[in-house]
Amino acid sequence: MSIAVDDASPALAAANPAREKLSALQIWIVLLCSLVLFLDGMNTAAIGFVAPAIATEFAVQRSQLGPLLSAALFGMAAGAFIAGSLADRIGRKPVLIGSVLLFGICTLVCAFVHSMTDLTVLRVVTGLGLGGAIPCAGPLLAEYMPARRRSFFVSVMYCGFPLGASAGGFMAAALIPHFGWPSVFVVGGVLPVILAVCMLILPESLSFLVANNKPLAKIKRVMDRMQAVLPVEPPASGTHVPRNTALGGIGMILARQLVFGTVMLWIGYFMGLLVFYLLTSWLPTILQGAQFSIRDATAIAALMPLGGVIGTIVCGWLLDRFAPYKVTMFTYALGALSLWAAGAWLAYVPVLIATIFTAGFFVIGSQASMLALAIHYYPTACRATGSGWMLGVGRAGGIVGVLAGVPLLHLKLSINTMISILAMPAFVAAIAVGLSGWAFIRRET
Repeated sequence: MSIAVDDASPALAAANPAREKLSALQIWIVLLCSLVLFLDGMNTAAIGFVAPAIATEFAVQRSQLGPLLSAALFGMAAGAFIAGSLADRIGRKPVLIGSVLLFGICTLVCAFVHSMTDLTVLRVVTGLGLGGAIPCAGPLLAEYMPARRRSFFVSVMYCGFPLGASAGGFMAAALIPHFGWPSVFVVGGVLPVILAVCMLILPESLSFLVANNKPLAKIKRVMDRMQAVLPVEPPASGTHVPRNTALGGIGMILARQLVFGTVMLWIGYFMGLLVFYLLTSWLPTILQGAQFSIRDATAIAALMPLGGVIGTIVCGWLLDRFAPYKVTMFTYALGALSLWAAGAWLAYVPVLIATIFTAGFFVIGSQASMLALAIHYYPTACRATGSGWMLGVGRAGGIVGVLAGVPLLHLKLSINTMISILAMPAFVAAIAVGLSGWAFIRRET
């Protein structure tokens, strides 16, 4: 039995398009990886929903909650860096399960702390697990999906994050009045631990097993469970990235053949998350400054993540049918135009509502597409590292986005200008994605 391993793009569909129907194992992989991101989103957002109750219990001013609210973001950046590199060394499955266990156990422990300092430290450690899950789940799922539907399923998985963040709000609203804020952490901690146990049934990525010359008997056992054409990828003609045993995957993603595209993906994801976190953190406040009521400002701002979920699905569908870099570049550009239009037409509420929704559709849809682009860009040997480092750099953009709202407000710019100015980083993201696509095409020719 001869098995080829990838250096670029999957050959599952090309090998036998008629057999693209998912096996039971592949369906389980989609479900479990989507649940990972659902619980990841729920735990990431939970702290924002319980923060007012925590401030009351520990007798602190709400203005002093900044370190607690941002603690997980720092841990998530570090977790993405560490887990991505580790997953390319020892496997996607063990690092994914370890990450889910880590953020589950730490979230559970948060329910029993007695000081703000302890809670803040725990949120940093929780962030390590939260940040480590996505760069493992993405490659594991992608490497088992049919080639012509890979980006779509990665996008479906990514939808779990905003849906989980939304569910976290409903969960907090239901639990806190009856059981107090610790109950949110109890539920948010127990569910990931249960999921981690369920994930023990998952196999390791076949592409990873083949790329690392694992025993043939182990590979055959996984193949027997597939009941579908084998999604292991053939070598591409143009990609020959040398392994650096000292630096591992980091050395590969920074090798001459990959470094330019790597930096462009970093810039694109950084700028996209900067816009996303700045909008989600400050848009209600900005709209209130434009004389909208708290209720109306919150309702209008909520349209952005709603548009994002729909945009993520649509972008995933488009990525499998057209040049993925062009799709993402144009959707980022359309997101930038939507933000500019939102600022320009602020006084016209129906137009504002439409532009905020379309901004979420295009900006968040593009942001979700970046994970599929990273998976497409990197070969198996450094795919998790490449994805993890892109996600980690992007988290830094998220931190900048959260912090950037304060100086923007202090500049006392007009509301129209503040919203329109967010179009600039979205345009930069569009350019960076286009250049990463150029680098990929040049590398393959």
